[in-house]
Amino acid sequence: MGEVDPAFIQDIDHQHKVVCAIAEAKGIPLIDLSALINSPDDCQAIEGLVAEVRSASKEWGFFLVINHGVPLEKLRRLEEAARKFFGQPLEEKRKVRRDEVSTLGYYDTEHTKNVRDWKEVFDFTLHDPTLIPASYTPDDEEVTQWSNKWPENLPELRLMELIALSLGLPADRFHGFFNDHQTTFMRLNHYPPCPAPHLALGVGHHKDSGALTVLAQDDVGGLEVRRKSDGEWIRVKPIPNAYIINIGDIIQPRAFDP
Repeated sequence: MGEVDPAFIQDIDHQHKVVCAIAEAKGIPLIDLSALINSPDDCQAIEGLVAEVRSASKEWGFFLVINHGVPLEKLRRLEEAARKFFGQPLEEKRKVRRDEVSTLGYYDTEHTKNVRDWKEVFDFTLHDPTLIPASYTPDDEEVTQWSNKWPENLPELRLMELIALSLGLPADRFHGFFNDHQTTFMRLNHYPPCPAPHLALGVGHHKDSGALTVLAQDDVGGLEVRRKSDGEWIRVKPIPNAYIINIGDIIQPRAFDP
C-alpha cells in the first residue's frame, strides 16, 4: 500500500465509513420510463411514474431510470472518447485546462470539503456555433466552427416535468428556468488507481447545488448515496444502461423535505 499527499487524506470519521460501507442496496428506486417515451398520452401510466418519482425523491433524493430513450451506442462512444482523452500525457491534457477566463476544460486539483479529490475532470458545454482554434500553434489564426445539432423533435424536459407533476405543479412549471442562458454542462470524470484507497476518495461527500444531475456509471461502480430516510450511506450497484438521477439543492430543500 502506497502513500498519498496529505491534501488528499479524508477526515478519520469519513475514512471509517469508506472502509465499513454497507453492502449494495437493492432498495434504491429503479424507475422504468418506457411509458414516458412510448405512451406519453397514457394518463394512468404517467400518474404511476409521477407517484414513483415523488416517493423516490422524498425517501432518497436519488433514483435510477431505465428505458430512457438514450441510445446505448451514444454512451459507449462518449465513454471511449473519455478514455482516450484521460489516457493522454498530463501535459497534453493541461493544454485545455481551466483558466482565469474559462471555467470549462480539464482540471485535476478540485477540492470537496477542503480535501483534494482523487480524480481528474473535463467540463464542457456547446454553444451554437462554437469557435475553437484549429491548433495550439501561437501563429495559427485558423478557427474551426462546431455546431450543436438538435433533433427535429426535441424530447423536452421530461424528467423535470415528472418532478413538477410530483410536486402538484403544472408539467411545464420549470421550463422557463432552462433556456439559452442556462448553466447546463457535461462533465467527464476519471478516477485513477489510488495507492491508498482507505485514505482518499474520488470525490468526498457533498450535495449537488444545481437542479438535476444525471449520472452515467460504468461497471466499476464506487458511487455511494445517503438515504434521506435514515442517513445511511448506500453503495449504488451499477446497472447496464441505467442513469442515476440526483435531485439537486435548488429543488430538493423546499420541495421534498418534510
